[in-house]
Amino acid sequence: MTTTPASIKRAALLEPNRDAELPPEAVGTRRSIVIEHVEPELDGGRHPVKRIVGDQLVVSADIFADGHDLLQAALLMRADDQVEWRESPMRLVENDRWAGAAELTRNRWHRYTIEAWRDGFGSWREGLRKKVEAGIDVAAELEEGRLLLEAGLGRAAEPDATFIAERLQRLGRARSDGSRVEVVTGDELLAAMRRNPDRRAASRYAELELVVDRPQARFAAWYELFPRSQGRRRDEATTFRGAEWRLPGIAAMGFSVVYVPPIHPIGITNRKGRNSSLRAKPGDPGSPYAIGSADGGHTEVAPELGGLEGLLHFREAVERHGMELALDLALQASPDHPWVRQHAAWFRHAPDGSIKYAENPPKRYEDIYPFDFHGDDPEERRAQWHAWRDVVLTWVARGVKTFRVDNPHTKPVPFWAWLIREVQRQHPEVIFLSEAFTRPKMMRALAKAGFTQSYTYFTWRETRDELREYLIEMTQGEMRDYYRGNLFTNTPDINPHHLDLGRVAFVIRFVLAATLSSVYGMYSGFELAEHARLGEREEYLDSEKFEIRFRDWDAPGNIKDLITAVNRLRREHPALQLYDNLRFEEATGDRTLFYRKALPYGEVNPITGQPERWREPVYVAVNVDPTAAQRAILHPDLPAIGLDWREPYRLIDLLTGGRRVERGADLVVDLDPLGGQAFRIFTIAPLER
Repeated sequence: MTTTPASIKRAALLEPNRDAELPPEAVGTRRSIVIEHVEPELDGGRHPVKRIVGDQLVVSADIFADGHDLLQAALLMRADDQVEWRESPMRLVENDRWAGAAELTRNRWHRYTIEAWRDGFGSWREGLRKKVEAGIDVAAELEEGRLLLEAGLGRAAEPDATFIAERLQRLGRARSDGSRVEVVTGDELLAAMRRNPDRRAASRYAELELVVDRPQARFAAWYELFPRSQGRRRDEATTFRGAEWRLPGIAAMGFSVVYVPPIHPIGITNRKGRNSSLRAKPGDPGSPYAIGSADGGHTEVAPELGGLEGLLHFREAVERHGMELALDLALQASPDHPWVRQHAAWFRHAPDGSIKYAENPPKRYEDIYPFDFHGDDPEERRAQWHAWRDVVLTWVARGVKTFRVDNPHTKPVPFWAWLIREVQRQHPEVIFLSEAFTRPKMMRALAKAGFTQSYTYFTWRETRDELREYLIEMTQGEMRDYYRGNLFTNTPDINPHHLDLGRVAFVIRFVLAATLSSVYGMYSGFELAEHARLGEREEYLDSEKFEIRFRDWDAPGNIKDLITAVNRLRREHPALQLYDNLRFEEATGDRTLFYRKALPYGEVNPITGQPERWREPVYVAVNVDPTAAQRAILHPDLPAIGLDWREPYRLIDLLTGGRRVERGADLVVDLDPLGGQAFRIFTIAPLER
């Protein structure tokens, strides 16, 4: 093939204009440093990662450039109410992988990014040394160095400016190239110049978002109760004030959050009766999820509970006992809700013009209207979004800082991302718990949208392998950066079939929930081992959603002492207050789940994400099968906590206080649920301690 001027011209016409694909400022740019594979980063920066006040955000990235210049990089961070960036130096770890860390001290949304630049003086210094070692004349290089120092002096602040000026004077007085080299190659001068670099051609990565939550977002024990069922007399509803007598006992068990289902006025139209029967009898209280009546909607409190004054008094009482009140945010309405008349466009209509009931075929909820977030009128859609934001802000202004959100997966994800950001922009301390038992991708999307905590599939993970696989996914993969799994043992709607096995099953599931995750919850009655179900359904017989329940809170067979003891351990051992430090250990037996939680010690390796080692470990071994005993051999990873494999150590039972000296990683335990010993919780410490 012959290349001719004509063929070259034709090829040029076929070649796309590459400059046109770049923004104008990129053509001829000097910003040529590559920054990629940043961690943590969610979905290309579309979603914020989550951390807690007091944490350290460790960020790593691949940073490299053309040529042989040395590079420098910094992690930049600022809170959403700040303009100036706070910088933390990054260091080269290996193979162009850099890492840096920033201390997180404020409960706010933040932004972070990475900036990298060529280390002009450091690169020059390295080249100078090589030439000196090779015996090459360096007069020209020394003049170049003088110019670099003068430029650095112009950028420097005190005391670096004085130090650089003094070195320039010494350089000018030096009589030989050897003495000049000695003046300009000192480590102190290099450090001063690196503190005052030329960053005009620096490359900066896209800004990423970070939510820094308060500690309660990661460490909490939730207790759910229906206030109207907390009375002292059978079949007699009570008010918020009447329910306050229960708070000392709940606090004594070690719970930190008291969560109440919807507390708003309950509709009359199509009110459900006991066990969700279609016709309510006189005196049936109705479902609190049928929100709204002539007494108001989502910003009012049911008169039969004592109204707003009663709720506020109850909140203050909860806080006096060292706990926090969480309200239920359920975006649905009874046919009697004021918004049904005021904002008909916010609901879905049938062809005959009537508003459609909530349905989940074959189930129908005649007492509930779902809100429609997909109506044709954009102004109405915007108005509804703002109305829900104002509902939340109303309760925040009344002192409520935590919300459990009912069925968020039935509303648009962008709505939740907007609402949570709107609220936390003004009140970053507010916590949102997503109650979404749905498809995994939707559950993860809601967490990425901003939900602080999320319900999980823990309720339906029963075997050793199921639990291990699921908890590894949540706590050790990418999910740990945005998904905090709140392990509820049960809910008013979920009475798991494994609890049919009785008290021992309650013991096992409680210990798992309270030690696998730093945040867990239970619905009242669990401590009494209640498990009567409605037929074969996963529902409670005589559900508290539709009637008043009376309980003997000290009934025989309760597990309150165990709950109290384990919650005490959670408070006393900081390792149990962390979420992503869960590590599963090896053990024989297909029914024995063995794991540890410990505090990271030393610097975190940005490549592996692991600390140098762990300290103050808490080990848990549980027989997950309530029906059969199992002898297991536990194999704790001793080097991970700083012990040699054959080094003697002290094993301490954290519930009984029993101590013994052990050696090696073969611990034999008998886990007999029916014999009252379904689990062990212990720590390991060197003998000198």
